[in-house]
Amino acid sequence: MADIEQTARNGQGTRAARSQGFDLDAYLDRIGWRGGRRTDLATLRGVHLAHALSLPFENLDPVRGAAPSLAPVDLMAKMVHGRRGGYCYEHNTLLRLALEALGFRVTPLAGRVVVGARTPESRPRTHAMLRVEVEGEPRPWLADVGFGAAGALLLPVPLVTGSEFEGAGRRHRLVRLAHEGPSELWELQAYGAPGGGWSGQYAFTQEPFVPADFEVFNWFVGTHPRSPFTRRPYLQRTTRDRHLALDGARGTAPGGGGVRHRGARGGHPAGLSQRRESQSPSAMRVPVARSRAATRGAARYTQARTVPPAARRTSRAART
Repeated sequence: MADIEQTARNGQGTRAARSQGFDLDAYLDRIGWRGGRRTDLATLRGVHLAHALSLPFENLDPVRGAAPSLAPVDLMAKMVHGRRGGYCYEHNTLLRLALEALGFRVTPLAGRVVVGARTPESRPRTHAMLRVEVEGEPRPWLADVGFGAAGALLLPVPLVTGSEFEGAGRRHRLVRLAHEGPSELWELQAYGAPGGGWSGQYAFTQEPFVPADFEVFNWFVGTHPRSPFTRRPYLQRTTRDRHLALDGARGTAPGGGGVRHRGARGGHPAGLSQRRESQSPSAMRVPVARSRAATRGAARYTQARTVPPAARRTSRAART
């Protein structure tokens, strides 16, 4: 009976996703996931890690002066078939579509990035993440494949305090912060981020948000002249042993120190294709950025030999 119910949920989720232009099979092939398609923790963890290790973080559309589309068909064209990356709204919308197609119950959340902030309230809610209900688990889980920093989650964590979570070479915990609002304020912390010890990454409540909210956030972050994402390129790629990053024309590739990068214990999770996960960062190809200096920096970072013709056409159209 449980298998019949699971199959029914998967079928309903897949049909709903396809009606929006999302193709689950193509997405799972893109991230190299060959494992199960159940609404259990193993599937959630495996898909989350496969996504994080396969799709880069990049903001080249805002740098060129355009907010990226969050429509499922456009995310598929750009990140799955076009083999590009994106920033938090794109990554976590794509993951939400995949998890819903698999049958998970997913609630989009929004948070305030606190890295470098005086207080959480000094920053607006501009980061997207997901609350996921998992079959057989007493508590929901926090999933986030779109936080462009070395302190980002590679694996989801349960929404509980008082525990530390270590996975894929990184350590995280959740704490509750005092504030004046009616909802509990949570903060995701990473161990070993710049400065050492525990440091906050972002703060959030469990208030649900809807796609229309993220359209507004995306437009502001992707077009505002003072947004950091419109001023210079940020490109990041996570592998099993290091976190590669480009900030403007400055690139870093730390393999030790800072947030721990020891590699996931136990090798590849069941179902994660080594062919996909082990791709070199040189496979990340990007379109031409607006600034010549930024273009040269991005090209050096990705070591891209060519830019696909479709990306060149898109870049020329954006400049005209």
